[in-house]
Amino acid sequence: MSHQIETMAYTGATPWHGLGKSLSPAQPLEVWAKQSGLSFHIVETPVRYAVDHGDDPDITISYTDQKVLYRSDTKVALSVVSNRYQVVQPKEILEFYRDLTEMSGLELETAGVMKGGRKLWALAKTGQSTVIKGKDRIDGYLLLATACDGSLATTAQFTSIRVVCNNTLAIALSGGRNVVKVPHSTTFEPDRVKQELGFSAPAWDDFRYRMKKLAERKLGEHDVEAYLRNLFQAPAAEASKLYMDRTMRQVQRLYDGQGRGAELASAKGTAFGLLNAVTEFVDHQRRAKSVDHRLDSAWFGQGAALKAKALWLTTALLE
Repeated sequence: MSHQIETMAYTGATPWHGLGKSLSPAQPLEVWAKQSGLSFHIVETPVRYAVDHGDDPDITISYTDQKVLYRSDTKVALSVVSNRYQVVQPKEILEFYRDLTEMSGLELETAGVMKGGRKLWALAKTGQSTVIKGKDRIDGYLLLATACDGSLATTAQFTSIRVVCNNTLAIALSGGRNVVKVPHSTTFEPDRVKQELGFSAPAWDDFRYRMKKLAERKLGEHDVEAYLRNLFQAPAAEASKLYMDRTMRQVQRLYDGQGRGAELASAKGTAFGLLNAVTEFVDHQRRAKSVDHRLDSAWFGQGAALKAKALWLTTALLE
C-alpha cells in the first residue's frame, strides 16, 4: 500500500501511524530539515508547449499565464499554478518555529512531507498541558502546514492531543483565532500569522476550562442519540443512511467503553467522552486508503471538519 507521507521525522514516542525517523530532543532546525525531508526547495518555471511545424523542428512556446512548480532535488513536477501564486518554501515551514523554540519554549515534535512534496507540515509542542479528573492529560500543540497543489492554504492552528489515545483536536481559543489561513494569492508573513493566532496562556486556560466543564457534563442515552444524529445527518439515499447508521453505532461503541480512555472518570458518561469518541473514530477508526490518508483527512480534510462540528455540538451542551 502506497503512503502519502513520503518522509517524516519525530521526537519522543513513535507516532500513531508508525512512520518516520526518530530524533533526539532539541535538534537544530537544520537537522530537522534533513531528516524530515524538508531540505529541498520549490522551483518555478514557465509552462511551455511544443508547436508542430510539419517537417520543420517543433517550436517551443511559453504560456505566460501559468507556471510549473517542481522539486529542486528530484526535479519531479508538483503542480501547475497561475503566475500570481505565492510559493511557501519548505524552509519557511521550519523557520516559522525558530524564535518560538528558542525564546518561547516550544519544541518541534513532528515534521514531514506528504504527497511527494505537494503538502508540507511541522507540529510543535507548546509546553501547555492540563489534566482532567486526575489522570486524563491533554497537551497543546501548534501546527503549520502548506500545500503547492491548490489543496490547502498555508494554515497555522492550535491543536490539542489527548495523551491516552493520541486523539487530535483543533482548538478554538478566546483572545485570538484557532486557525489562520493565508491563501497563496498573498504573501506568507510569519510574524503577522503569530500575532493573529493570539498565542497566550489565558487562551489555553479558556480551552482547559471548557474541557473540564465537558468532563463534568453528564449525558443520558437520549442526549447521546440526539447528538450523534445531529452530527451524522444521514442523506436521503437508503445506502447512505445505512452507512451513517453503522458509523453512529461505531462511535457509540467507542463512547460506551471500547474507546481508549473511555473508562476514565473524565470520559465515562460525559460530553468530554462523547467528543473523544468522535475524535478517536476520525483519527484511528474511520475507513481510509492508508493511515497517512487518514492523517491528512484528520488534520486538513473531511475528518477535521467533522471534529470541528463535534466540538461545536458538545460545547453547545454546556449552554
